[in-house]
Amino acid sequence: MAAVSLMTVRQCIVACIVALCAVWPVAAFSAPAQVTLIEPLIGDNQLTMDVDFAMDLNRVMVDAVEHGVPLYFTVDLTIKAPRWWWLDRVVVDTSLTRRLTYNTLTRQWRVASGDLFLPVGSLDEAMAVLRQVRGWPVAPLDQFDPDFRYEGRIRIRLDTSQLSRPLRVDALAQGAWSLVSPWKPFDFSIRQADPVK
Repeated sequence: MAAVSLMTVRQCIVACIVALCAVWPVAAFSAPAQVTLIEPLIGDNQLTMDVDFAMDLNRVMVDAVEHGVPLYFTVDLTIKAPRWWWLDRVVVDTSLTRRLTYNTLTRQWRVASGDLFLPVGSLDEAMAVLRQVRGWPVAPLDQFDPDFRYEGRIRIRLDTSQLSRPLRVDALAQGAWSLVSPWKPFDFSIRQADPVK
């Protein structure tokens, strides 16, 4: 009788371990981030960018934010002028960092960029804000020659260098803290304005 119950306990433990192994990767790792839209626009003598991303946080990241750990998301942008006779000229090399926080006392989510923040009602609303960049001024228009084709690339990443030191060590050891999109290439040119008649 004791041998049968011991065998049943072992089978239950093995079944639980197998079930956890099957579920843990899904819970710990999120789908990779993607750049879904890139629109270089001209406004107020500036080149501005509208960018959309597809990304979700995994359970480890959500738990960290819900316990007061801010997460920093950085959008990296590089624009080059190709040259056949030498290395490409870098016209723009910039980044935009936004912070996701949750205040456990007020139960309020916030998305911040610099000193400006936007309070939102839920994690889904916060993620909707983080998935879009609108009207990002990246360079004055006089840095670009008209009717010349420029090549750019853009990505978004969870900036683990801004995490607290214990979490940075944990981030190096675990893939659960990895959220980065592949570089997405694009090209554009700025048209010469037609003379006014």
